[in-house]
Amino acid sequence: MNHKPVFRLCAFADEADASLDGQICALRDHGIRLIELRGVDGRNVADLTEADAHNVRKRLDSAGIAVWSVGSPIGKTDIAEDPEKEQNRFLHVLSLARILGAQCIRLFSFYGTGGDAKYFPAVVSRLEGFLRAAAGSGIVLCHENEKGIYGEKAAACEELHRALPDLRAVFDPANFVQAGEDVLSAWRMLSPYVYYGHIKDAKANGDVVVPGEGDGALASYLPLFPTDHPCVLTVEPHLASFVGLAGLEEEGARSAVNTARFRNNREAFDCAVSTLRQLIADCGCGLAE
Repeated sequence: MNHKPVFRLCAFADEADASLDGQICALRDHGIRLIELRGVDGRNVADLTEADAHNVRKRLDSAGIAVWSVGSPIGKTDIAEDPEKEQNRFLHVLSLARILGAQCIRLFSFYGTGGDAKYFPAVVSRLEGFLRAAAGSGIVLCHENEKGIYGEKAAACEELHRALPDLRAVFDPANFVQAGEDVLSAWRMLSPYVYYGHIKDAKANGDVVVPGEGDGALASYLPLFPTDHPCVLTVEPHLASFVGLAGLEEEGARSAVNTARFRNNREAFDCAVSTLRQLIADCGCGLAE
């Protein structure tokens, strides 16, 4: 009997192509039926109208692709900014997620805190507002560890999850590497809260690399996922520059992307997906097609 995890693949397909048609093509070519929707035809998902979302849903449904998560930028704002403005933006994203049929919304825990505990009450208060708004929707809010936000380090993430039991985690190993954290230690701390994972790898110097070539310990931590249900992994290569990349990270904390290794975005995306499939096979885990 196989007691290793079985994974369902998902992807930030905007790293393959800015256009939704190109994203659908890339996903179908790889047999991936889930998308973490972030960029659509050069626009951030949070900037879509409800009419846009209905159109996107129709196109994805026709292609047999489901929105697993809305890869939103919620919480990637400074803690000093007006909380009502971000709450209203979240309410719009929540409406989009309902239309898109998403199971999750990815969000963050705010810049401008420097990880200082004095900001903890303010961060919790804002995240609580999001959770209250989403209550009863069936949509799971997932906090991503990210460089420069309050939840940059594993201990701070754990603190947030303990304070907010309904907040789940999306585990990003590369972001922990870039924050100077040991990935396996972070996993042991946060695994009770993890809802799904991002697949991105990095070296300790900050360079983003092909999955398995960095210090993200992917081959060691993938077998640690739960075995009682298929777990979702979202491919997020960051191996080539793509539309919207500059807006994903705080100024001064940008990932180093090697733009010379691949001829184009699609080639970088293809490499990341193929490499992940091989990693999953090599560590004895399975894929649910």
